[in-house]
Amino acid sequence: MEAASPAIGRVKLSGLDSRTSRRGSTKSWHPTSAFIGRGRKSVTCSGGELNKPLELVAVSSRHSTDDSVNLGKPNVFVPLSKRKLVGQTFCSARVGTFHENSFGVASHAAEEKIGVLLLNLGGPDTLHDVQPFLFNLFADPDIIRLPRMFRFLQRPLAQLISVARAPKSKEGYAAIGGGSPLRKITDEQANALRSALEAKNCPVDVYIGMRYWHPFTEEAIQQIKKDGVTKLVVLPLYPQFSISTSGSSIRLLQSIFREDSHLARLPVSIIESWYEREGYIKSMANLIEQELRTFSRPEEVMIFFSAHGVPVSYVKDAGDPYQDQMEECIFFIMKELKTRGINNEHTLAYQSRVGPVQWLKPYTDEVIVELGQKGVKSLLAVPVSFVSEHIETLEEIDMEYKNLALESGIENWGRVPALGCTSSFILDLADAVIEALPSATAMTTTSSTTISSDESDFDPILTAINLFFGSIMAFFLLMSPKLISAFKNNLL
Repeated sequence: MEAASPAIGRVKLSGLDSRTSRRGSTKSWHPTSAFIGRGRKSVTCSGGELNKPLELVAVSSRHSTDDSVNLGKPNVFVPLSKRKLVGQTFCSARVGTFHENSFGVASHAAEEKIGVLLLNLGGPDTLHDVQPFLFNLFADPDIIRLPRMFRFLQRPLAQLISVARAPKSKEGYAAIGGGSPLRKITDEQANALRSALEAKNCPVDVYIGMRYWHPFTEEAIQQIKKDGVTKLVVLPLYPQFSISTSGSSIRLLQSIFREDSHLARLPVSIIESWYEREGYIKSMANLIEQELRTFSRPEEVMIFFSAHGVPVSYVKDAGDPYQDQMEECIFFIMKELKTRGINNEHTLAYQSRVGPVQWLKPYTDEVIVELGQKGVKSLLAVPVSFVSEHIETLEEIDMEYKNLALESGIENWGRVPALGCTSSFILDLADAVIEALPSATAMTTTSSTTISSDESDFDPILTAINLFFGSIMAFFLLMSPKLISAFKNNLL
């Protein structure tokens, strides 16, 4: 590893071999060495200055033992306070402050055109969009992870699942108005972020890239290229990192950039996760504190964090850091609440599981029933992994879980709203963008190590054969009512 230049401030060398997770299991790592440079720099952002110590990390990683999933991402911005790794993946970090001229921040500020790309899941705009949206979702190999020899069944299986699940999903979307509000809310967040950055003398263009529905990430990237953006900050709207959310979108970005020589040279900084940021933690604590005041006896309320679940195999086999990050996020929020004199009991559970595989436990619906049986009378639900209202907050939590809670003996129910465009939250995201700008580098400098064997060994003839036979299999499955019935009963 190359050391940081001595001209950029004081440098410290640190190393770590292992760490015990909050759940008590020790993760064995490869030896590490990271150069940490600190210094007070004045970073100009199109005329504005941010006077604060810079702590920036460009992270690359070795492959996971499962080469279908790579948690390592090039040019990823991670705060120095958080360098936690889980499972079989180890990241070697190079950290340092940067000369203004290194990235053209000061000397070329007038020529720069900065873009911010917000990444999100997406959602169907109308009931007609539900089935194709579900197809896009389940066709993602980061959502349904098939063994390599069965990868040719990915799209046929996605078609089968989307057709089978569409009727029930349409009922859910119909209950919240006939479509997902996610695009509208994300548009509002993008406008708020743009205004916040302009107020900080950092004018940017903000783009939205949805993973599974319009505006697709591919569409956003084409607009970024058309607009002549010279530096890009990628900001997934997921506080915690998971291979199925931020990871999937980042993998798609890497694929797009590799295939375009212009994009391959574009300096990019990816904010991998931001659940530990002070602004986010305090914003969440503010909302919880406000909702607690609506109860007649706030001190008796159980704070119930409900997070989106992921299959256990993602964490145990693929090294997904999601569970550890979620547990640490709850720890930070409760610590902040305690500084305000709020010492309520709390618990964490995971919602939205699908299929017969084991997902992260405990499950939200089961915990609600257990709390009712234990005599809990007041419950405040906190959707901790969501920053926008959508079907999992408006229908699953507000309707399904609320009714279940009341049926289970819980008398007082409340729910913390998603952060949305909360000013403190948006201002913190703006700070995150500014802090990430100096670490932007071209993806091609490290992306060559992130190509999975499936991509590097791509055979168009074999792919065509697999799609042909997979389509035939899907056709027969869809034509068999008994198989469809069995599929619904056992897998959905």
